[in-house]
Amino acid sequence: MPTIHDEAICVRQWDWSETSQTVSLFAREAGVFRAVAKGSRREGAPFSGGLEVLTRAGLTASLKRTGALSTLTSWDLRDPYPALRRELDRFHAGLYVADLVHHALRDDDPHPRLYDACALALATIGGSLDTPAGDPGRALLRFQWALLLETGRAPVLDAAADSGQVLDPAPTYLFDPELGGLIPDPGAPAARGWRVREQTVNLLRALAASGRTDGEADAIGRANRLLAAHIAWGLDTTLPTAPLALGRAPQPPSDGGNS
Repeated sequence: MPTIHDEAICVRQWDWSETSQTVSLFAREAGVFRAVAKGSRREGAPFSGGLEVLTRAGLTASLKRTGALSTLTSWDLRDPYPALRRELDRFHAGLYVADLVHHALRDDDPHPRLYDACALALATIGGSLDTPAGDPGRALLRFQWALLLETGRAPVLDAAADSGQVLDPAPTYLFDPELGGLIPDPGAPAARGWRVREQTVNLLRALAASGRTDGEADAIGRANRLLAAHIAWGLDTTLPTAPLALGRAPQPPSDGGNS
């Protein structure tokens, strides 16, 4: 059992006994793993700030790679993201970030760049000890895009996903999740896919090219719901926190309503 010193974000927490807890952690170097924190509720235990979902801390753990629970031996709180505990919409956005990590990543599969994106998203949504909170919608959009890039499912935006030909400018396009990107809008209800406005596509293209999330709040919301729908299609499940974080269910209407 190798002993590691890492930092992690707590994405799940369960009671294990009167004095101990089990957790699912997204660690920067070790990836996602589950661990038992024995005695974490005892006074004087080396778990500063307690073990709570949506907190970031330095840790020491003995890892097990056989599917058994690892052992968390210390947890040194670095960021509690305080605004998550004060504002319900920010808490829901944070829970959606944790849900995405929990469902989209395999255990023991490190993703340090995505970890950094996750920590940045939570710091923007929930603030930090010395930085005020920012725009949760833009933070979610950047994180969803980072997740799709890291897992190899980022959609094709500059060429038709079916033919590879350059897409001509148009007021609307069709997003086909099976093809993994945009195709020209056929102008009639499609068997699958979601009609997407040019404004939404341009916003996502700017995000892909330079990380910019310029745009009005309604455009940010549409782009977020489109990416959430694409993620849900790939996972074959709609995450229960998605409608809470995004204002409504991310799946666009089945009749091809605009995103």
